[in-house]
Amino acid sequence: MRVLGIDPGLRNLGWGVIDVIGARITHVANGICHSDGSEGNLAHRLCSLHSQLTEVVRSYAPDAAAVEHTFVNKDAVATLKLGQARGIALLVPAQAGIDVGEYAPNAVKKTVVGVGHAAKVQVDHMVRLHLPGVVIAGADAADALAIAICHAHHLQSAGRLQAALKRAAG
Repeated sequence: MRVLGIDPGLRNLGWGVIDVIGARITHVANGICHSDGSEGNLAHRLCSLHSQLTEVVRSYAPDAAAVEHTFVNKDAVATLKLGQARGIALLVPAQAGIDVGEYAPNAVKKTVVGVGHAAKVQVDHMVRLHLPGVVIAGADAADALAIAICHAHHLQSAGRLQAALKRAAG
């Protein structure tokens, strides 16, 4: 199974792709879709992110995807813009017919690091332990790989639960 993790952001949208075979997780690719104020208004920035992420989905053909939840901060305008970038992160895989999981940042950190309030450097370190030899494009890409790893673990757990329920039903 191929899993795409997405860390939404209006300026930097991180993405990471992993392959999962049984309990083995391997790195496929990672990167950051960039959008900045020089690209014009918000609509053009969102369109740029959509195009870039669509190319990632087309190139790597993931079977599953996951996006991190965003939380409201003190700046309502920034929160709204981030929410719109998150909409792109949800839309692109859905347009490709891919189911999209959503995870709170603390859930991702707990799955990958073991602690729900881990620092970014700890997440980066654990992603590198899970994916030996990986070259990470930046902090947003590291977060996206962590989201993909989290989703892979949850999908594996759900599969084991379904198999156990089928066995118990006879």
